[in-house]
Amino acid sequence: MTYILAIDQGTTSTRAILFDQDMKVAASAQEEFPQHYPQAGWVEHDPEDLWNTTLSTCRAAIAKLGIAASDIAGIGITNQRETTVVWDKTTGKAIHNAIVWQDRRTATICEGLRAAGHEDMVRNATGLLLDPYFSGTKVKWILDTVEGARAKAAAGDLLFGTVDSFLIWRLTGGESHVTDATNAARTLIYDIRKGEWSAEICALLDVPTAMLPEVKDCAAEFGVTDPDLLGAAVPILGVAGDQQAATVGQTCFEPGMMKSTYGTGCFALLNTGDTPVLSENRMLTTIAYQLDGKPTYALEGSIFIAGAAVQWLRDGLGIIQSASETGDLAEKADPGQDVILVPAFTGLGAPYWQPECRGGMFGLTRGSGPAEFARAALQSVAYQTRDLWEAMRADWGGEAKVTLRVDGGMSASNWAMQSLSDLLGAAVDRPVMQETTALGAAWLAGMKAGIYPDQAGFAATWALDRQFTPDLEEEAREAAYARWKRAVDAVISV
Repeated sequence: MTYILAIDQGTTSTRAILFDQDMKVAASAQEEFPQHYPQAGWVEHDPEDLWNTTLSTCRAAIAKLGIAASDIAGIGITNQRETTVVWDKTTGKAIHNAIVWQDRRTATICEGLRAAGHEDMVRNATGLLLDPYFSGTKVKWILDTVEGARAKAAAGDLLFGTVDSFLIWRLTGGESHVTDATNAARTLIYDIRKGEWSAEICALLDVPTAMLPEVKDCAAEFGVTDPDLLGAAVPILGVAGDQQAATVGQTCFEPGMMKSTYGTGCFALLNTGDTPVLSENRMLTTIAYQLDGKPTYALEGSIFIAGAAVQWLRDGLGIIQSASETGDLAEKADPGQDVILVPAFTGLGAPYWQPECRGGMFGLTRGSGPAEFARAALQSVAYQTRDLWEAMRADWGGEAKVTLRVDGGMSASNWAMQSLSDLLGAAVDRPVMQETTALGAAWLAGMKAGIYPDQAGFAATWALDRQFTPDLEEEAREAAYARWKRAVDAVISV
């Protein structure tokens, strides 16, 4: 038996999953790691935590299955995307903690660039907005802040990468400084039309191009692991940012197919084919995947807080002990109360892009309690998805048929997915295979290794677990959405 090893390096944990030749999960291992919050709105990771959990979970999964590393035909990597690492080319050590995608410290830099009139140029090249979410301004901040960093960068002694690049550098013993097109497309410095780093934006941010990794297809030869790490030299053959990997894993290969992943945040991608669609509704234009040198584009909407709202119920308020309780608790909520949570804990993402606003809860009564809070937390995700749904359909063509497939931890909640269908007024399809992000990375590597089917063959393996259909009258749905919009307006105006 031959296997593919998928590394899924996420925001709160790292997983390693071994897939067999039938693309079934054979073994897995997972480890959480600490989050660091040095100031309000700042979020960091220790890059050594990212590396150590990657190495230990890979070794644990291999040991659990009792195979040798030589039985692995290839490695696929998927990762939290915009999180930024700058490291020393000689030592391999990061010069600062990784600045996480959720981090808002560069809001002032973004405001300055916007005020100077640069947003249209940046948006036309990258498909992105000037927001602290993306990597480019994070790199600038590190170079501006860490003593001696600018001189070292100018001398060619520092390297920049998203998490995939950092892990590949370490896995290959410093032999490969590479990334894939989907991760490059999230940096704010990659021209998604020309397929190259933008010299103009790099100059604007004062980021030396010598720091940047080589950009490859999602299925390509990214390097070979140092045999001392896993016990054999294993080729790295697939890379995609986590949301693009989920798009691939959901086999959203046709224009009009949309996936929405519910993890810490929520990220929806709509396949728009070989043409980048510039949004009129503050969606992002990005690369869904790139194969054989040809990019397939997507519209993307990013919600910063989805599963993190449930974590807040557990860790912040202490009203649940595990996320799995939330659906049952929400079902017990008083139907006469219209409690709405706007979870802008780190600002609002698409389509609002308000990094400085903060969350609020509306409609509270003396009788509001844990059940109403749980319902409001789950419904906040559905409302935010509705925001994305409306904006994307408007950009794509309001009457165009959109197929929505869901995945991620929260998609396992029947209550949450039914609420989503009710508030969208549309069908929601949940697949049998819930490990879509890791599966996407595994398929890219396995297809490149020649042991997995091509796109058409892979798409034929997608299987439906359950379809949720709307069970709410249109009048009630629209009234609920109108309440949500008023609540959002309120937190933005505070």
